Amino acid sequence: MKSRLNITIENSLLEDVKLYAAKNKRSVSDLVESYFKKVTRPSKRKNIIDLVEKLEKPSINDKADLKDLYYKENAKKYGF
Repeated sequence: MKSRLNITIENSLLEDVKLYAAKNKRSVSDLVESYFKKVTRPSKRKNIIDLVEKLEKPSINDKADLKDLYYKENAKKYGF
């Protein structure tokens, strides 16, 4: 079911909107409706904190000497 909506805007803006709507072969009502749908749609982006929390925890001991582990792994890999 469609409902009517009255809005008050500047005349110059209304003329610009009408020109834009005509150029894109859409009605002003359609433009307003699509805008309202866009701004009321829930965000599809996920919060970065939620994404980080879902990452797998590293299997390295917190107290490990990372520099030493790096050199040992490269020594095995490259034979030096």
